[in-house]
Amino acid sequence: MIQEIHNAEEFNTAIQSGRVLVDFYATWCGPCRMLAPVIDEIASEHPEIKVVRVDVDEVGDIAAKYGIASIPTLIDFQDGKAVNETLGYQDKDAVLKFLGL
Repeated sequence: MIQEIHNAEEFNTAIQSGRVLVDFYATWCGPCRMLAPVIDEIASEHPEIKVVRVDVDEVGDIAAKYGIASIPTLIDFQDGKAVNETLGYQDKDAVLKFLGL
């Protein structure tokens, strides 16, 4: 299941513990729309990883905090700390490799 983030409090709670993949996107972004089904598939196949989506237009303060300058951006969090980041559209194999799976 993928959690949509609507404010900083939800975001901070979501990334607090465990492994979390954060997808920074915008509804108008073509590459983001292409990446969405890839992320959906990975979320359903890997329940050990929490997946959250952050719409940069809706929750710009979070995007600014993490220096998101282009989308889509994926950030891998472990126990509240960002450990890896990748930019742009990725196919499923590339995202799995990014996650070390």
